[in-house]
Amino acid sequence: MDLFKLTESLVAIPSESFSEQELVRLIEDRLSSLDHLSLHRVGDNLVARTELGRAGRVVLAGHTDTVPAKDNEVARIDGDTLWGLGSSDMKSGLAVMLGLAETQVAPPVDLTFVFYAREEVAAVHSGLIEITEADPGLLLGDVAILGEPTGGSVEAGCQGVIRMNVTLRGVRAHTARAWMGRNAIHRLGDLLGILNGYEPRRPVIAGCEYHEAFLAVTIEGGTAGNVVPDEVTIQLTHRFAPDRSIEQAEEFMLASLTGVVRSEDSIDVLDRSDAAWPAADHPFVSGMIERQGLGVRAKLGWTDVARFSALGIPAVNFGPGEATVAHTAQERVERQSIERSFEALTEAIEAGF
Repeated sequence: MDLFKLTESLVAIPSESFSEQELVRLIEDRLSSLDHLSLHRVGDNLVARTELGRAGRVVLAGHTDTVPAKDNEVARIDGDTLWGLGSSDMKSGLAVMLGLAETQVAPPVDLTFVFYAREEVAAVHSGLIEITEADPGLLLGDVAILGEPTGGSVEAGCQGVIRMNVTLRGVRAHTARAWMGRNAIHRLGDLLGILNGYEPRRPVIAGCEYHEAFLAVTIEGGTAGNVVPDEVTIQLTHRFAPDRSIEQAEEFMLASLTGVVRSEDSIDVLDRSDAAWPAADHPFVSGMIERQGLGVRAKLGWTDVARFSALGIPAVNFGPGEATVAHTAQERVERQSIERSFEALTEAIEAGF
């Protein structure tokens, strides 16, 4: 099986979020002829499971969607490098999953392969949530491996994230008589000072160092060049380590705004996602790390390991490709990275728990 060429064929099928149907059909057609797998279709999501009655079950999961193209929608091979949208994030990971689904006919552990839609958009659209609501038993297992691009290292856990809009209000006036108003945009000075003076926490958890963030990402305000602005909205985001609950992280954000936000102002929480505790000490994962000498580091972004963690399933990120080129016009993946990830997971599955 040439997983490099398989990845190329997957990249060649456009699957921007909400348009994954053709790719899912290809995956379903490819797996439907395999007698050792039972298939379960939930909307644009596909779950394939072995039912061998083994003592343990490993879940391997990956999303089928990509971000919009950036002059990289055409797959292109240059030697042992595959260029194209989704090559790293994460169609090479899907190719590894397909390779394992087709070759692991009677493994010592049961396997679940989850191909899910709409990971690259707001959480409300998540295919994993759709599966959970339809039949949560389809996702259950003893440990989960997310095939996100990690360069062949294990990225344990993930940081949580909170986004909120803070709207500061003033009094509108003509700029020729500015003293009759109160400039809402000028009020941002104190808030931006707080953000600029923020010292990120860098807790070490289970040997993994996380690096938190608290910053402004968008600002909207002002009406016209001759009007003192009476309202400005700034969007804040906080990435927090898994030693804090989502409630503690939100409490930190609100406490930081004390003295800046007044009674006439408003705060609207837009999105909240839990962090996930590192699971590199799970026997399946730790065995793979030790036997193959894999690197282990914290996942500084957010991934769906948090959703599996919320279901009580320890989860880590491990897959081919580099996250640093994901979502860019230079997205690419190396043949060796794909093959190494496949070999590592094959060995781990055949070793069992």
